[in-house]
Amino acid sequence: MLIISAAATPLPRPPEADPALAEAVAVLESQVRLQKLDFWVRNPDYLADELITEFERTSDPELLEQAHDILHSDEPHVRRYPMTRFLFGAYEPLDDALAVLRSADLVVRRRHGSPGRVQRHDYYLTRTGRDTADRVLDQAPEFEYFVERTRFVARLFDGLRGTQLKDRQYQQDEYRDTVIGSTIDSIATRVYNRLRQYAAPAA
Repeated sequence: MLIISAAATPLPRPPEADPALAEAVAVLESQVRLQKLDFWVRNPDYLADELITEFERTSDPELLEQAHDILHSDEPHVRRYPMTRFLFGAYEPLDDALAVLRSADLVVRRRHGSPGRVQRHDYYLTRTGRDTADRVLDQAPEFEYFVERTRFVARLFDGLRGTQLKDRQYQQDEYRDTVIGSTIDSIATRVYNRLRQYAAPAA
């Protein structure tokens, strides 16, 4: 829910002709995009590598500092929640989590395509879902890390479609070469060594 809340595009009005979406306030289009954003939230080492790449492209020192903070904390080990390599990259079954969100009227999923051939899943955040996401820190401050991280990842990759995110992740050899059905390995050591070529950020 936090990823959908952070990355969903606001709707000017709920979609018509679908009573279940009468309270929808935003939508995150495509399961591919949701899965790829989830991967960066759950794998701080891969996120740090993207930050270094962005730093090399833009020369923005804040990006390098953020990568430094991740790699010099316990995040790559304590916060890492591995995902499995599937046909189209990192994948996590979503049905159980979405069933919980739907039963609480927080998120509604809609499939697009023909019977037996789903082309896209869209995830609609309801007004209740938005209110719940906005109140998370008040009611459960222990979720602060995940609230901030999902918002950060959503901002960093804002405007990129799911296929573009997938292509970026496939540029990582470890990610691309993982056997289908196996867990995608950490790259923390390699990314740390990559960071070392740059001066440490000023304190």
